[in-house]
Order: sequence, then C-alpha cells, then structure tokens
Amino acid sequence: MNGPLTQPGLWEMVAGAGMMVKFVLLVLLLFSVFSWAIIAYKLILLKRIEKETHAFYELFWDKRQFAQISAASKGFKATPLVGLFNAVYTELTNIMKANEPLGGRVQKDDIERLQRILKKARAIETAKLEYAVGFLATTGNTAPFIGLFGTVWGIMTSFRSIGAKGAANLAVVAPGISEALVATAMGLLAAIPAVMGYNHIITRIGRITAEMSNFSSDLLNVVEKQVSKKPGA
Repeated sequence: MNGPLTQPGLWEMVAGAGMMVKFVLLVLLLFSVFSWAIIAYKLILLKRIEKETHAFYELFWDKRQFAQISAASKGFKATPLVGLFNAVYTELTNIMKANEPLGGRVQKDDIERLQRILKKARAIETAKLEYAVGFLATTGNTAPFIGLFGTVWGIMTSFRSIGAKGAANLAVVAPGISEALVATAMGLLAAIPAVMGYNHIITRIGRITAEMSNFSSDLLNVVEKQVSKKPGA
C-alpha cells in the first residue's frame, strides 16, 4: 500500500540525476523557452503583417499615384510590400531625373533595372520574415538527440552504480533509468512544438512571399503604364 507513495516524482528524479543529465535538461529547457518565444513573437508579427499587407494592397489600387502611396505608406510598419514599393519608388525618382532629356519616360533598360531592384528587395524582406525561424528547425532536429544523449549518459551512470553496489535487481535499476529517461521526454517536449511551429510559420511566410511576387508584377505593370502616360507621375 505504501509503495506508490514512496515513488519519486518528476522533480525528485531531476534532482537525483547526475550533473551531465542536469546539464542536458538545462540545455533542452533553454531550447524550449526560446522556441516558444520565437513562435509567439512570429505568430503575432505574421498576423499584423497579413493585416497590413491586405490594407496596403487596397491602398495601392485605390491611390495609383506613387507620391500619395509613398506618403500613406509611412503608416504601414510591418508589411514587406512597403519595402518593395519604396525601393522601386526611390529608383524610379532617380530614373525620371536622369531621363528628363527623353521626356522623363522609363526605358526598357530601366524596367530591367527595376526588376533587379525588386528581386533584391524581395530577398531582403524574405530574410526578415524568416529571421530566427531556423532556430525552430534546429530545435526540432537536434533536441531529441540531445535528450537521447542525456538518457544514454544517465543509464551508463546507473550501470556503473550497479557494478559498484554489486546488485542488479529491478529496485536498484529502475530509479536510475527512469531519471535518465526524463532527458528523452524533455527532448521530445522541446522538439514537437518547435517542429509544429516551424511548419505553420513557414507556410504563412510562403503565402506572404507569394503576395510579394504578385505585388512586384503589379507594381511593374503600373510603372510602365503610368509613367509612359505622365512623366511627372
């Protein structure tokens, strides 16, 4: 009747583990904390980005005048579409000044230059979106193995203790092995949310990058049409 009451709990097993296992558990705990912090931060940020992206797209088609869009874009801090627009608008202003002898119209070579600028701007904005997300992939890939290392080390320590005591019955072996297996459980506890968070975040980032590609095409089309009609646009 008293047997279950004397079984050590989780904290007792952690406290009774060896220094190496405790170190492994600390590392896994840090991995887990950082992973959850990244997931929470990215989910909040992505929600804001998606909202602003939709609003800026509507603004772009509503205004059409680049000067007005540029002034209004200051109210959009999160969406990467603003970065794409500003990169093109800045270069377009320089092109218009350089092409004043030609009536201020955009030439074929200028369009190709704008395409290269947009490609670079998309790469920069994508890198911002993906910042710190790689840590989730690292946690998902390495945490189970780190936990397994702690388990193996703990079991080795248990068997050395068995050899020293000269006893190998279940009552002697079970406590040490259960302490070691906590490391494996902690590894999985850190890895599973990280993998799920990574997949979810990457999927949403993929949708945003698709929006950036669509916006880049629309932006270039408007540049070609608007500037050819009105050099001062």
